[in-house]
Amino acid sequence: MNDTINQLLDNLNALVTGLFLLTAFGIVAMRQARGVLSLFIVQSLLLAASAALLGLRHHAESLFGVALVNLISKPMIVPWLLRKTSPSEIYTRREVSQVLSIPAALLIALALAILAYFFALPISNAVAPEFRGPNVPIGVAGLLIGAFTLTVRREALPLLVGLLVMENGAFLSGISISRNLPFLVELAIATDGLIIVFISGILIRTVQRRVGSTAVGELANLKEVSAESLEGRAIK
Repeated sequence: MNDTINQLLDNLNALVTGLFLLTAFGIVAMRQARGVLSLFIVQSLLLAASAALLGLRHHAESLFGVALVNLISKPMIVPWLLRKTSPSEIYTRREVSQVLSIPAALLIALALAILAYFFALPISNAVAPEFRGPNVPIGVAGLLIGAFTLTVRREALPLLVGLLVMENGAFLSGISISRNLPFLVELAIATDGLIIVFISGILIRTVQRRVGSTAVGELANLKEVSAESLEGRAIK
């Protein structure tokens, strides 16, 4: 009976991690900022679900704490902070500014996911057989795809989400390898993430007000405007 339940939990976790990877591809393909944020919320929920399933599978109480912290911080507090600190215009218009076309970006993301499997092989072989599973390769894939998102997006909000996707990927791998992560450590890491999101949201709002755009390429204009303002004050 226990073997049947464990097999069921393993299958559910494999399904959850597979959906996790699909959300990473969806973030690469999504052009609308609101859609990018929605996919990040879904991905964070899947991360919490994987932690809870692994906690049940291996009787690791610390993973329930990880699931709870992720469930509260990323799907709930992070979107709320972004909506409070970022300008509303970001969520109402299409996000079209990116370096590559969507088909090309998806092909590269697929190549990174395949590459992640080979990167994860030494890690998987180094741990005990009961610790092996889809979390490590898919977590590494999420980490690489999140980093790739940082290189192809030109808008501030999708760049921030790409950074958070990297964090999700690292956690997805970490909960499979280190199942006794102290709750206080997880809480501290989540708090740091919320602080980063809060500061980034304020910076996004500032860039929007000064430049009229949240494209990172326009940050040079913000620098020029600030320099001109300083020169004007010096003349007066």
